[in-house]
Amino acid sequence: MQPGNLVTILRDSIGVPKNTIGLIVKAQEHAMTPDEGGAVYKLFHIKIISNADPAIHGAVRRYLVQDLRLIS
Repeated sequence: MQPGNLVTILRDSIGVPKNTIGLIVKAQEHAMTPDEGGAVYKLFHIKIISNADPAIHGAVRRYLVQDLRLIS
């Protein structure tokens, strides 16, 4: 997954229901400190696309890869 891809959000979060569509606008790689296990993970910034709820349309939320499914 990379910026510019459309995704479906696979889990509910506050204000954003499951199966909402979004656009990846940014992908950041983060590394935990050695005390935290030293794991590396990607955090995706998703711009929400929603005609059903204009309050969240255009909002940017952050998700992990396991919370997203690639559309295109």
